[in-house]
Amino acid sequence: MYVIILIVILWYSGLFFQTFFLHRYAAHQTFTMSKRGEKVCFFLTWLTQGSNYLSAYGYGVMHRMHHAYADTEKDPHSPKYDTNLFSMMWRTKNIYQDINTKRISIEEKFTKNVPQWEPFDAFASSRFSRLSWALLYTLFFVFFTTAWWQWLFLPVAFLMAPIHGVIINWFAHIYGYVNFKVSDTSKNLLPFDFLMMGEGYHNNHHAHGGRANFGVKWHEVDITYCIMVVLDKVKLIQLK
Repeated sequence: MYVIILIVILWYSGLFFQTFFLHRYAAHQTFTMSKRGEKVCFFLTWLTQGSNYLSAYGYGVMHRMHHAYADTEKDPHSPKYDTNLFSMMWRTKNIYQDINTKRISIEEKFTKNVPQWEPFDAFASSRFSRLSWALLYTLFFVFFTTAWWQWLFLPVAFLMAPIHGVIINWFAHIYGYVNFKVSDTSKNLLPFDFLMMGEGYHNNHHAHGGRANFGVKWHEVDITYCIMVVLDKVKLIQLK
């Protein structure tokens, strides 16, 4: 039971900071916050994503490229140009690392105002940090696993952020429904997105990339946006 609780906590906490901080803030800047708040989010992203920490800079730049080149050969991740989801994940990882370590030149329009905290990113992305988190997850499983099948969740803990990414970048470009006619294959996965906290309204998001609320229809409740409204009311962020 404790293993399942851990996976649920890691799933939703890591997902929240991926969609709230990395996606809606770093990539699209749908709200503003103080520099102190920004650094708190860097730390909380590392705390919740652990062994699969994603840099705001690497994610933000890559996601802007995805919108600019969606479903073309320049798209960092597209089911149209990858034979299977594993090859797409591997190519995405390599492009993300090239961006994050600045091994490739990127147009300014993709990097403008994307937050970066280089010393912290270097630590959070280090082998030491990732292996330390992996060891902590493994020790938790050693002490709290009560059935053999629960060990199947350990790789999920190790790779939570890439799993979140592939659900949207692969499946939400193949399955689902469409509200808006766009120039790519983006789709909405679920009528009520309880699984991805609003990220599943992918077609809506591709149609209105700068919109903080990914839901459009009455049943498309964007859970992350609901939290953002509360944060805006208490002056921790300022919605645009």
